[in-house]
Amino acid sequence: MFTKKFTILLVPEGTDNVRQFRLPRIIPILVILMIAGFSFLGFRLINDYRSLKAKLPRMTLLEKENRLQQKQLLLMANRIDAVTSDIAELDKQEKDLKALADQIGTQDMQKFRGMGGSDAPLLDSKEHLKKTGRILVRAMHQSLDDLESAIELRREKNADLEKFLDEQKMLLASTPSIWPTRGWLSSRFGYRTSPFSDKREFHRGIDISARSGSPVLSPANGLVIFNGWQSGYGRVIVLKHARGFKTKYAHLRKSLVKKGQYVKKGTKIGLVGKTGRTTGPHLHYEVHLNNAPVNPLRYILN
Repeated sequence: MFTKKFTILLVPEGTDNVRQFRLPRIIPILVILMIAGFSFLGFRLINDYRSLKAKLPRMTLLEKENRLQQKQLLLMANRIDAVTSDIAELDKQEKDLKALADQIGTQDMQKFRGMGGSDAPLLDSKEHLKKTGRILVRAMHQSLDDLESAIELRREKNADLEKFLDEQKMLLASTPSIWPTRGWLSSRFGYRTSPFSDKREFHRGIDISARSGSPVLSPANGLVIFNGWQSGYGRVIVLKHARGFKTKYAHLRKSLVKKGQYVKKGTKIGLVGKTGRTTGPHLHYEVHLNNAPVNPLRYILN
């Protein structure tokens, strides 16, 4: 079939010169196939171009949304870093405040109990994995908003606790809450039999037996309002404290402070002795509240 040939005759106008070409039959077939192939390829290119042109606005929008999401994720990463830093700072602050509370030993802590940790729900990863794109970003931002609100509330509670503990610390500093000297309790507050007359009498303080020369400490911040000799009590120091408290120290061997001097809690103010009427070296210690004697043991914490 393909061995047969076509004959093409070319007859120019106005001349008898005829040109003749003999071509194999396959040549026209190849030409037709090439034309058909190029036509199909051109159609495909035009169709792909139209399809791409139609998708271009969508691709541009997706690219814009992608850039926006990248910016949102960067912002979220910065917020997460800030939240993490805030939580670490609050944890340290709460640790310090709890240590201060333990040091003060205050009992009025009921309204501050259970303060640790965040009140906001943590990000639920399983739930968020079901969400995509803008929904996911919005949900994560909402979770961070809740967490930041909880952190702010926690910070406010810490500020209230710090203020409360500062007040308690000042209160404790002005309360006679430590032993004025080391020794053993030889006589308590209240009625007792007098060691001198064997009669029943009211003992206005406590007696702490100790070695002569043992240090006597101020159990609270206060002002020295008396430093001298009293009949029966020997050498005496009286301190005035805040909130109506006064403390008295008797039978001292030596005074280490002067009248009008302000002393802080724990300051050495004198030495244990046996001046005045006494059976041996000891410290007679009194606490007065609003000029009335009270039991010193009610205020000693350690």
